[in-house]
Amino acid sequence: MKKFVFILFTLFFSSISLAHIGHYNKFDKIEMEILRNNEVIGYNNYFFERSGEKTIVKSQYKFEVKLLSATIFKVEGNGEEIYLNENLISFQSKTLQNKKVKFVNLKIDKKNKKFDIKGSSYTGEASVKNIIGNWWSHKILQAESQISPISGSIKEQIVTFIGKENIIINGKQYETEHFKLTSKDMDLPDDKKLNFDIWLDKKTSVIIKVRYERMGNWEYRLKNLK
Repeated sequence: MKKFVFILFTLFFSSISLAHIGHYNKFDKIEMEILRNNEVIGYNNYFFERSGEKTIVKSQYKFEVKLLSATIFKVEGNGEEIYLNENLISFQSKTLQNKKVKFVNLKIDKKNKKFDIKGSSYTGEASVKNIIGNWWSHKILQAESQISPISGSIKEQIVTFIGKENIIINGKQYETEHFKLTSKDMDLPDDKKLNFDIWLDKKTSVIIKVRYERMGNWEYRLKNLK
């Protein structure tokens, strides 16, 4: 009976897109600093915990934008992704954005082979081919759509390879691949569109820099990798 259940479980998860967890087995922490107009304003860190075939990825993020010493925008939150082997089985997050609570509660529905999402911006089903829109996994560059880690909304995306580039971050040189990630739906309001430049370190498969423009020039930049 146990063997039969295992076979069914394996057949089910064979239809789910992988998160490439194995590429990050040697890392316990990915730390990124957040910059706006070349000024460090916060952080976005990921922590990896492993137990047998289960991997838990915990995220912590916080940043604050000030104007004339007054805070005009502040975000603080945390999340937790749980993977069994390479497959996402649950995700939870809670974010405080300018005193407004946003959240995501996602679980795998094995019977219907769907994600069941309850979020502050979306409640319903989603394809298991979606990926959580965090910056620790290069799988985001291979997915056709992503789930917001803050609100649960789903956005289709287009990823374009720009080219190979050597870049320097904090005095260290990296051989990277540069990608452009944009929204498939160009009719979305500008503040809802995906429009990111992303640099992937070829050696570690870690995203080391993300850049975009929205009320200033923003960067998520690798600070530490352990």
